[in-house]
Amino acid sequence: MKETEKQVTYTPCNHQLTNVNVWTPDSQWLVYDVRPSGASFTGETIERVNVETCEVEVVYQAEPESFVGVVTVSPAEPVRYAFIHSPEKPDAQWHYDFHCRRGVIVSESDRKRAVTLDAMDITPPFTPGALRGGSHVHVFSPDGSRLSFTYNDRLMHERGAEFDQRNVGVAVPLHPVSVDKQHPREYDGSHFCVLVSQTTAHPEPGSDEISRAYEEGWIGREGYVKADGSRQRWALAFIGDTRDEGGEKVPEVFIVDLPPALDDYAKPGIGPLAGTPDAMPSPPASVTQRRLTHTADRRFPGVATVPRHWLRSSPDGSKIAFLMKDDSGVVQVWLVSPQGGELKQVTDGEFGVQSAFTWSPDGRSLAFVMDGSVVLCDVNSGVVTRLTEKRAENHPCPDAVVFSPNGKYIAYMREVDGFTQLFITGTEIERWETGECVV
Repeated sequence: MKETEKQVTYTPCNHQLTNVNVWTPDSQWLVYDVRPSGASFTGETIERVNVETCEVEVVYQAEPESFVGVVTVSPAEPVRYAFIHSPEKPDAQWHYDFHCRRGVIVSESDRKRAVTLDAMDITPPFTPGALRGGSHVHVFSPDGSRLSFTYNDRLMHERGAEFDQRNVGVAVPLHPVSVDKQHPREYDGSHFCVLVSQTTAHPEPGSDEISRAYEEGWIGREGYVKADGSRQRWALAFIGDTRDEGGEKVPEVFIVDLPPALDDYAKPGIGPLAGTPDAMPSPPASVTQRRLTHTADRRFPGVATVPRHWLRSSPDGSKIAFLMKDDSGVVQVWLVSPQGGELKQVTDGEFGVQSAFTWSPDGRSLAFVMDGSVVLCDVNSGVVTRLTEKRAENHPCPDAVVFSPNGKYIAYMREVDGFTQLFITGTEIERWETGECVV
């Protein structure tokens, strides 16, 4: 097979892609950060590279003593970049961690201005629409109107590890949020932010209660069709940590149906949107959380957490893809409907899935790493086609394998001479349809 891999970055530093939404809408630029490693949050720039010319541009330069990373780009015009920003002027009590970080948005038309997404209010009375901790992996909805994120609450963290539950949140353009600042680290935000997942410190064994919600993904370009034929316009899938009858942790697939009207996000549910000194913020009244999978009785129960991956929906919203071990202990791709029901196994072979994945824009295939190569998988047949050379060493990184919006390219990372560089490969649909080069 002819090699289709093209290296697009060459500078002597690490280049880190996020797991989704790394392409500009025109499929010409990849956005990334320059962390020394995935866990070392000390990058100072957000950058982009043209995949045709390999030209590099700095999208945003952080101020001294500040760091930025984990960038995504809006799927729709106008082009906007969302990423994590660390606290300014860090000190011993307030420095970058899960509970001290925020989202910012930079517009292509004004790259020097980073607008804070999520307001911070950590002194009572708390402000509805503001958060009390750190947000992470900010992902625009398919139409670019709102963003999802994961969240850790600073106040609950201070109460103790058992109360430090990761949750999923949503930022909507209801109105900017202003905070009555009683602490030097409090600030305003451009969006109204709420948590949409419901967690508890001690889930009841055998129940649908969860202690952690994470790795979320938007459902469909326009939501999904319900059993009665109506359309649920907004929804997110995520992994939730349940407890089986014996008290063992079992990660399962969950979904939250979100309200259609922006005003509904400001209506409290079972508890205050902003939380209390002793309780997490609660979801809005019209948010409903449902469990989609029940895998505790399988030989290898639960959604796979290695490799780390994020739940991803087909463009039409009818299928949610996730990773889970088969009965031989091999990590495979599985599908579940947003309505729940029977699980469908997609891949079935000796080589396990080695990375996060994304869907092709037409919904026909998935891209991921398998057997040291970037591959395409036909969702209907499960046939897997190798796109890049198999590598025993320096094979594609597991963090991100991302289709371009036009479906022609897949972006990924691979180490070269000690640094993580960005690559693309062509999807080669013609070759794939003939069934050649099957793994």
